[in-house]
Amino acid sequence: MGRSLGAPLNTIFSWLIKKRIHQIDLFIKFPLDVQHELLLDLVHKAAPTYFGQKYRFNHITSHRQFVQSVPLQTYEDFVPYIERLMQGEQELLWPTPIHWFAKSSGTTSQRSKLLPVSKESLEECHYKGGKDLLALYYHNHPTTRLFSGKHLIVGGSSQINPLSADSYFGDLSAIIVNNLPWWCEWRRTPSKEITLMEQWEEKIERMARETVKEDVMILAGVPSWTMVLIRKILQNEKTDNLLDIWPNLELYMHGGVSFSPYKHQFENVIRGKQMNYVQTYNASEGFFGIQDTVVGDDMLLMLDYGIYYEFIPMSEFKGTDSSTLALSEVEIGINYAVVISTNAGLWRYILGDTVVFTSTSPFRIRVTGRTTEFINAFGEELIVDNVEKAIEKACLTTSCSIKNYTVAPRFLADSGGYHHWAIEFITAPQDLTIFVEALDKALCEVNSDYEAKRKTDLNLRMPKVTVVSIGTFENWLKKRQKLGGQHKIPRLKNDTVVLDEILD
Repeated sequence: MGRSLGAPLNTIFSWLIKKRIHQIDLFIKFPLDVQHELLLDLVHKAAPTYFGQKYRFNHITSHRQFVQSVPLQTYEDFVPYIERLMQGEQELLWPTPIHWFAKSSGTTSQRSKLLPVSKESLEECHYKGGKDLLALYYHNHPTTRLFSGKHLIVGGSSQINPLSADSYFGDLSAIIVNNLPWWCEWRRTPSKEITLMEQWEEKIERMARETVKEDVMILAGVPSWTMVLIRKILQNEKTDNLLDIWPNLELYMHGGVSFSPYKHQFENVIRGKQMNYVQTYNASEGFFGIQDTVVGDDMLLMLDYGIYYEFIPMSEFKGTDSSTLALSEVEIGINYAVVISTNAGLWRYILGDTVVFTSTSPFRIRVTGRTTEFINAFGEELIVDNVEKAIEKACLTTSCSIKNYTVAPRFLADSGGYHHWAIEFITAPQDLTIFVEALDKALCEVNSDYEAKRKTDLNLRMPKVTVVSIGTFENWLKKRQKLGGQHKIPRLKNDTVVLDEILD
C-alpha cells in the first residue's frame, strides 16, 4: 500500500509544499516589516498573561518600547513561571494552555532545563520548519521523489513523562513524534515504540534492525549519533556503503553541531552522487534557520515562525546587563549572542547560542558556538567555529578523522600555558606531532588573536593532544545519564573540569 500510494502522494505533496516558497519570498523581501508585525502580534496576544500585565505589553507598539519595558531574561529567570506551569497554572507566559515541556540539557548544565512548548510553537515553528525544509529542498531539486520513501529521524531517547494530571515532559523530538500529523507519521520510520525508547544502546540496535527493511530516502539527526546508527547498520549488514541498503537515500538533514568534522565520514560510508546534505538550526526553544541554497553551509534566518530576534555583540556581552541590536542593526562577520521572544512565552530570552551573519540581504547566518563555550585564558578569544574549521584542515592535512573532542587551557607554573586537547580519533594520524602542528597552524589561520599569542611561544605555547580510546566520550555521557541524540559534548571550556573528567 505504501509503495503504491507513494508516487501520486509525492506529486500532490510536491505541489502543496512549493506554495510555501511564495511566503518565504515575502519575508526575504520585507524582513524588517515581517519582524515588526510579528513582535506586535506576540505582545498583543500575550498582553492578558501574568507576564504581559507585569511588563505592560498593552502599551508596547515598537521595538524600542519592548526593549525598555522588558528586561533580558535567562532560563533561571523563567524557572518560577515554569514550575507554576508544570503544576497546571496557566496564562502566565502565553495565553493558550501549556501542557508540554521540552527537556533540554544543552552542553554544559548539570541539570536539565524544561522549556514550555505551546500548540503555536509546535505548529507554527517546529512543524513549519520541517515543512519548509522540504519545500526549499523540492524547490532546489524539482525532480526529487522524497515523499515516496521513508524518513528516518535519529532523535532523543526520552519517553513522554507525566509532571501532573495534565502536564508532560520529554525530549523535543519525543514531543514532536507524539504530536505528528498523520501524513508525516505515515512516512516515518522506525515505529513510535522504538523511536521513544530510553535505553540508547538497545534503541540503536533495534533501529538498525527495523529500518533496513524500509526504503529510506531521508536521514535526519545530530551527526555524531547518526553515524553511530549508520555504523551499526553497516556492521549488521556486512557492507561498507549505506546505499547498498538504501539505494534511494538522497538527503541527510543535520543540525545541532558543526557538520565540517563529520562530512568526510559520511561521504566514506554513503558513496553516491545522489546524496545531498542540508543544514538546519533547530533547538528546544525553536526552529531558527534552514540552508536554502545548494552551495555554502549558511542558513536562511526564518522570520515568520513566531520568533522575534535580537542580538548582542559578543565583544560587549554582559549577560542580562547587555544592550541588544534589532535585526536592522546587525552587520556581516560579527559574532552575536542570540536573544529570542517566542510564541511559547519565552520573552527576551538569552538563548546561549552565538551566530555570525554571512548576508543581510537576505538574512543568512552560521552558528559559531555557545556564549559559555570559548577559551580566552591568554587573550586568544577562541570560539567553536574557529576550532571546527581548524580540525577540518588538520584532518585533511594528515588523512585522519575525529569522532569527539574537548579542549581547555592549562596554566604553567612559571608563566603562560597551553591548550590541552582530548581527542577520540576514528582514524588516527600516522604521526601525532604532525597533526598537532597542522592543528596549531590552522588555528593561527582562522583566528588572528590566537596567532598573535602564539608568535613568541611564551604566553601561549604549542597545544598538547591526548588521544583517548574509542567510546570514552560516550562513556562520559553515559555516566551522567546523558546518552542520546540530543546531548552534546562541551567542546570548549575556559576551565578544565570537563577535560579532567574525560581524561580520568
